[in-house]
Amino acid sequence: MNHLRHSGLPFAEQAAALKAILRADPIVWEALMLARGLDLPDGMVVSGAIYNSVWNSLTGKPPGHGIKDIDLFYCDGTDLSYEAEDAVIRRAATHFERLPLPVEVRNQARVHLWYPDRFGRTCPAYRSSAEALGYFASRTHAVGVRLISADDLEVVAPFGLDDIFSFRITPNKVMDNRETHRAKGERAMRLWPQIAVEPW
Repeated sequence: MNHLRHSGLPFAEQAAALKAILRADPIVWEALMLARGLDLPDGMVVSGAIYNSVWNSLTGKPPGHGIKDIDLFYCDGTDLSYEAEDAVIRRAATHFERLPLPVEVRNQARVHLWYPDRFGRTCPAYRSSAEALGYFASRTHAVGVRLISADDLEVVAPFGLDDIFSFRITPNKVMDNRETHRAKGERAMRLWPQIAVEPW
């Protein structure tokens, strides 16, 4: 199996390959359909459920392998209270209860409020889910997908898709997230030995 067969291709061809892989993955496709039904502002499924599914498909591993949860971003600046986000999280828990993986829902407009307490440093106030992707510790992980009308997929990848299809985890030095980059890289190499991690 040539797991690197999409490496180095133009973005449009890689995006088409990504869409085909996600359509064929029963867990992720159902998550995308359910996420669309939840109709959150600027909602998109991001990160591990997307790139892990690509690696699973291209290495012959089963759907869901190595995926801890499904991250669902939304961005709603109209109410930044914990209570408003918690209400969405509780609604989502019922909405996604038939999925075999847990779904973690987070309002990206609120991240700057709790980020310093959790990580010991500040982060900007994100204005969109796409903007939040640009601050991930690894460029490879910065990918989001949403299911739009006519069952088409919109792909958001601020750093492109070549790292994913090249099985390469590349640091994103916009913030000092070196420990997260290292830890996620080590975990990925255990699950997908084909992965190469570029040092910080």
